[in-house]
Amino acid sequence: MTSQNIAIAIHGGAGTILRSSMTPELQAKYEGGLQDALDAGYIILENGGSSLEAVEAAVVKLEDFLLFNAGKGAVFNHEGKHEMDAAIMFGKNLVAGAVCGVSGVKNPVKLAREVMANSGHVLLSGKGAEDFGRQQGLEFEDDDYFFSQQRYQQWQDALAEDRVTLDHTDKKFGTVGAVALDSAGNLAAATSTGGLTNKKYGRVGDSPIPGAGTYANNDTCAISCTGVGELFIRSVVAHDISCLIEYKGMSLTDACDLVVQHKLVKIGGEGGLIAIDKEGNIEMPFNSEGMYRACKNNKGRNEVKIYGGGDE
Repeated sequence: MTSQNIAIAIHGGAGTILRSSMTPELQAKYEGGLQDALDAGYIILENGGSSLEAVEAAVVKLEDFLLFNAGKGAVFNHEGKHEMDAAIMFGKNLVAGAVCGVSGVKNPVKLAREVMANSGHVLLSGKGAEDFGRQQGLEFEDDDYFFSQQRYQQWQDALAEDRVTLDHTDKKFGTVGAVALDSAGNLAAATSTGGLTNKKYGRVGDSPIPGAGTYANNDTCAISCTGVGELFIRSVVAHDISCLIEYKGMSLTDACDLVVQHKLVKIGGEGGLIAIDKEGNIEMPFNSEGMYRACKNNKGRNEVKIYGGGDE
């Protein structure tokens, strides 16, 4: 079956993102970073490439962009290190690859793709995942590559108050992700994050867990989440939306609305997600103040947005 629809959506995290606390210069940087990542993925789809290649390319761009909490912009953990998580999933055959608690890997999403393709496993963690990445010839960087003054100050502030925080003091859930539908009708999803500032004990969120923060199934949809990871894990958010479509016959819009605006809210789960269904419909719902998000399809839709409500 060949689909004539191609579509991609990306996000750079959700949370308390207000126009009042954003300078025009900073907003332009965020929007530029989102557009670059969107274009990197879309051009692959436009040239007949796979959704898997498209989501990986988009997330690599987001990981390389200092302002997002993934890859180069990853936050500091309690020990002053960078522990990153990522996942990628292909809807055609439900194959997935993921890594958690990895350090030094320039692009964790590439490592997740290698886990999917070459390890025989789904999820690798810590040093073992790093060793596997070196065997696969992936790029590694020194600690100073991941250093930013803003992230360092956030960590120092969190240390001083002995708290674990989201990646901004004003509550931003720092994760990046992409979902796509290609011309062959295949769906894919990828998510990458640096986790929580000052996190301890090897904490892992929902991003690298298929079904929680990342999911793709050609029969239903592709999802990448951003939010309070613990609550997204407990709610199995990404898979829940797929199930509502598959078992209850709900539309992507209605399934996303039920999960994000009702089920998550009921247990205090703040955040959002991006979703594409097998027809190419795109949803980018969130229950926080805003979400860095963008989408593009071959029907003329091309959006880059940050704020919520009437604050666009």
